[in-house]
Amino acid sequence: MKIPRSFPWVIAVLLSPVHSIVPLSSIDKNSTLGRYVANQYIVEMTDVQSLGRRTRGSLHQDVYREMRKRGVNVSVKKEYNEPGIFTGASVTLLTPGDVALVNGIPGVQTIRPVMKIPPPSIPGGVFVVDDPTDPRLPDSLSTIIDTGIDYTHPALGGAIGPRDKVIGGYDFVGDAYNGSNTPQPDDDPLDQCAGHGTHVAGIIGANPNNPFGIVGVANGASLAAYRIFGCTGDTSDEIIIDALLQGYKDRMDILTLSLGGVDGWTEGTASVVASRIAETGIVVTIAAGNDGAYGSWYTSGPGNGISVISVASVDNLVIPIQNVTVKGVDHNPIPYLEAVPFKVTGDLPIYATSTDTSITNDACSPLPSDTPDLSGYVVILHRGTCAFTQKLDNAAAKGGKIFLIYNSDTGAWDSIAVGNYTAALISAEDGKFLVQQFAAKAPITLNFPQVGGQYNLPNAHGGLVSSFSSYGPTFDMYFKPAVAAPGGNILSTIPVPLGSYAVESGTSMATPFTAGAAALILQARGKGAKTGLAVRGLLQTTASPILSESTEGSLLQTATQQGAGLIQVDRAVHTTTIVTPAQLLLNDTANFQSSQTITITNSGPKKVRYRLEHVAAGTAVTLQQGSIFASVGPVPLSNATARVTICPKSIMVNPGESKTVSLSFTAPTADVSSLPVISGFINVVGANETLHVTYLGAAASLKDQTVIDNTDSYFGVTLPVILDGAGNVQTNPTNYTLLGGDFPTAVFRMAFGSPALSFDLVDKDTTIEDSVSKRGLLSFHSLLDPAEKTVHTFGSLAEVAYVPRNSDAIDAADNGYSALSIFGTFANNSQILNGMYRVLMRALRVAGDPSNEADYESWLSPIIGINATGP
Repeated sequence: MKIPRSFPWVIAVLLSPVHSIVPLSSIDKNSTLGRYVANQYIVEMTDVQSLGRRTRGSLHQDVYREMRKRGVNVSVKKEYNEPGIFTGASVTLLTPGDVALVNGIPGVQTIRPVMKIPPPSIPGGVFVVDDPTDPRLPDSLSTIIDTGIDYTHPALGGAIGPRDKVIGGYDFVGDAYNGSNTPQPDDDPLDQCAGHGTHVAGIIGANPNNPFGIVGVANGASLAAYRIFGCTGDTSDEIIIDALLQGYKDRMDILTLSLGGVDGWTEGTASVVASRIAETGIVVTIAAGNDGAYGSWYTSGPGNGISVISVASVDNLVIPIQNVTVKGVDHNPIPYLEAVPFKVTGDLPIYATSTDTSITNDACSPLPSDTPDLSGYVVILHRGTCAFTQKLDNAAAKGGKIFLIYNSDTGAWDSIAVGNYTAALISAEDGKFLVQQFAAKAPITLNFPQVGGQYNLPNAHGGLVSSFSSYGPTFDMYFKPAVAAPGGNILSTIPVPLGSYAVESGTSMATPFTAGAAALILQARGKGAKTGLAVRGLLQTTASPILSESTEGSLLQTATQQGAGLIQVDRAVHTTTIVTPAQLLLNDTANFQSSQTITITNSGPKKVRYRLEHVAAGTAVTLQQGSIFASVGPVPLSNATARVTICPKSIMVNPGESKTVSLSFTAPTADVSSLPVISGFINVVGANETLHVTYLGAAASLKDQTVIDNTDSYFGVTLPVILDGAGNVQTNPTNYTLLGGDFPTAVFRMAFGSPALSFDLVDKDTTIEDSVSKRGLLSFHSLLDPAEKTVHTFGSLAEVAYVPRNSDAIDAADNGYSALSIFGTFANNSQILNGMYRVLMRALRVAGDPSNEADYESWLSPIIGINATGP
């Protein structure tokens, strides 16, 4: 995925472990518990074969019949029927209470809410693939599940059809779809309004001999497009599942998805479906996410699927840029971060929206009334504080059309999210120079050459993991991301109406690079029932580990961000050694899998002696010191690494033979309160090649982590809280009429993920013991009567499974906090009777036993009175 337009990179750069207090007045009381589509659910049904019986009708009809028997009012939107992969339906249920009824029906395996997935958008030597085999030979079919493709682009063949590069596809949604309205599908996957899928397509398969000389990784591969986004807005996992299953039915070789939403777990419906498809032999590559600024435990689904290839991003060695010529004063040409020159002719004067280069909130508010008409100027803006598009909106309101945004002193030199504006990033030094000239009323003008202005700027961060690339692992301790590939500052195709070529950054760009690499591997090594997992293993074991910094002596980057390293396609194609498994999952210290075995297979013509050695990566310090919160990116690294005993350390393997090696891991003595995650590599060194297996584990117990934020660091008040109708924190018993805005809202944050989160109404006299758990929150068992070990609830307000942690973002839209408002009904839509209650919030700890009350953290609200009047 590319860096989201709704959350510009500038905010990520400015984040720090201690941010300013977010005002309570900014809380959106109507925000939800997550990215869920109201009343929409995906029901997975047990395949008929596994039921061991013959039904009177289809499995679907049997389940619907059982729903009706239980009084469930269901509307079926879409049925899925791929036995062995996914059988079920997307349905509308009128009340959340129907979920429990449906979940108890024989034949129903799971029921999960439909999730919104945000649109993919932006957060030289260019990386070149050594030609392991002729990339022009079309021997694989890569399907891009994205925004569609502008197949009219000359570099993508200029047409669509069985003899063209883009052989076909399907539009699941239509141009006007925005995630909330009804899709209008058709057979034409053309996209000339969004552009993301076209950029992805060029990375995989752009033809050579284009104006910029870019060449797709596997430019001979055939492409297909499944369009699941409209021109603007979200999509949902039900549409992603539809596209995945279509790819499975069409027997595509590779499915690639540069999209996702944060979930932190492997259990999302789309993640599960993608994983099952990968296990059938199809290669599935999916973006890991662009949330590196938020730290560990924050990768995205469906890339969290256990068997898919989740891809991290590595910065390009060069940054393709253009130059703007400075006239009227003596100054060198100024580089601006665009692949294609601005379509501007003539010499334009400049206008700086602020002459104070020390402030970062420049143009975050509407410009002064005495601002001139900016349509004839190049407008100079300073990066910082608010979204790029907010600054641009304010400048455009005064007529601005052409913009240069100068970087902050610490900001990343990277693609920025500017919507549809003609705007680009320049350096802090050049920006300050322009502002000084403007303030001095110098006769300065700028000219944008239409030819001869492009060159490749060496990137000091080139070859390192992109700062925006998300950190894993998942909360259930799976290895995410799997590998890394070039994704920072990548020049590729975009729709012809949008300019034809652009530089963009994100794990969205790294993912198709990996898909193209997979196409070359399939061409060279063939396909089979285990191809999906085999390709992942080849890419992982032949990858190159990446340093955390470019300085000599730096630790290797944690595998929680780089995966197994930067993919090396030539090695993956030509290796004659196969090492399995490619990744070793050690789990946490409470469930530590210290004993591991790897198998070395020599498929070459000669016997080979292999030497094995341990190379540790930096240990990720995933929590801030003395805090329950995640360390923000870049996540600090420690040299307190695992110890590994290898037996034998040297082994001879004959041609066609396989031999095993035993490994014993010991977690380091470390500060468990910082939740350190260990990782590293077991190198397998042969005569002519070196491969490795990557390991990962937590040097602490996940079950010991605080789940519910009980601090005052975010809002300045201790969480969770109840806000009254006026938005004030409730401290005393309060009555609510439920009229207008007079309703209570529970506001909370998750410091860590939880497999199960629930909210119930309980009696006002429910009491707690004086003692609290060592985590500073009430354990559920402290609420219980010692004899009954139970607490009476009047009804459920909400239940959510597999909840991610919240981020350090400053609003709910970017997962900074969550809220649940009480409007007078329980989750089953039954009326809450007038009376006095408390809200009981419960969160199951990671690896906790759902049947053990002691494994929950809980919070009990102040007394709330419901005093609703009848209609």
